[in-house]
Amino acid sequence: MSKQRKLGKPTDQRMAMLRQQVTDFLDRGKMETTVTRAKEIKPLAEKMITLGKKSDLAAYRAALRVITRESVCHKLFKEIAPGYAERAGGYTRIIRTGIRRGDAAETAIIELVK
Repeated sequence: MSKQRKLGKPTDQRMAMLRQQVTDFLDRGKMETTVTRAKEIKPLAEKMITLGKKSDLAAYRAALRVITRESVCHKLFKEIAPGYAERAGGYTRIIRTGIRRGDAAETAIIELVK
């Protein structure tokens, strides 16, 4: 059983934040955030790319349950996922970038692997 990080938020707020960050990440292909948030975004983003590789209506609707903008979901299914057709997994990477000055949180860049 996997343990989910709570990120200091109630469940509804945490899920809304993660959905929005996954949407923004898939839209841009790269984002900078804290290491713990990046570790929570990674499995959700990889699951969305796997759904995009299936490329059917049921997968599209399942992706829309997580992705908050339909334009990003369309981009996922038409542009991002076909690029990973031969890849079995590991679509993202997390690169640690150091300590944030304001609150000493460890930051990282999460990006799509090409």
